[in-house]
Amino acid sequence: MEQELNELYSPVILDHNQYPRHYQKRPEAGLILDAYNSLCGDKFKLYLDVQEDKVVEASFSGYGCAVSKAATSVLMEKIQGKSLEEVRNLVEGYFKVTKTDEELTTDEELLAFAAAKKFPGRLKCAVLSWEVLAEYLEEKI
Repeated sequence: MEQELNELYSPVILDHNQYPRHYQKRPEAGLILDAYNSLCGDKFKLYLDVQEDKVVEASFSGYGCAVSKAATSVLMEKIQGKSLEEVRNLVEGYFKVTKTDEELTTDEELLAFAAAKKFPGRLKCAVLSWEVLAEYLEEKI
């Protein structure tokens, strides 16, 4: 069990939790998405500016456990400057890593969240912001 916990709280997750990327309130953003986990209280706002089907700026604010905060930080970092189609592919790949046994990526930051599969209570934390963005993309694309 201790080894599994060490996998879950990998250096990538600990780093993104302690030093989150793109952590900034931007109430003027063109799109604001709310990510809320009623089971544990994790709550984030995702601030996105999308122009011509491209994410030109993304940031987030809020609070949550190390896993949810790190997962949101990685998401914001990965989508900067990407087309909505590229973001959709990224999200699909992340869900394969976190929700299935398919880990078809070599991206160390995404693979850090694969251990969440072993902790059903933490899996929701790992996918919280990603699922909110996926819902938006389903409507948009």
